[in-house]
Amino acid sequence: MKKKKFNFKVFIVCLLVVFLIVGGIGSLFTSNNTNTSWYSSIKPSITPPNIVFPIVWNFLFLLISFSLYFAWTCSKGKSQKIKVAFLFGINFVLNILWSVLFFGLKLPKVAFIEVILLWLSILAVILGVNNISRKSSWLLLPYLVWVAFASILTALVAFF
Repeated sequence: MKKKKFNFKVFIVCLLVVFLIVGGIGSLFTSNNTNTSWYSSIKPSITPPNIVFPIVWNFLFLLISFSLYFAWTCSKGKSQKIKVAFLFGINFVLNILWSVLFFGLKLPKVAFIEVILLWLSILAVILGVNNISRKSSWLLLPYLVWVAFASILTALVAFF
């Protein structure tokens, strides 16, 4: 079996979608709100220092970009490509929506419900693309773990 050549054009599109659209829109609501008195007054004691978040998210966005790339390039036929686009698309919308709800609208209880949906969407992507590319699925595990931690932080803000 011939090994597929790495397609830099497709990978660049994946990077642009994840970093510019998902990361960019999300950061519009997050970056200016992490040093506010509102956030400082509700931030749980187990919250990592603010500098940790952009480092972790940039690493996760890189992994997500690779995952999207492998799922897309390993897809066979239109139906698998639609499945990949749908699963990742829903996840990307939910990823952005958490920032809008939590930081933009300051609705921690609603953001908690949403972050659970985000976690479930990551799990759906992992399971949904596993038969297309196992590598793609494995690359999303750190994202799943980080969002589980974010769910705990959101729950602490929302309910305690």
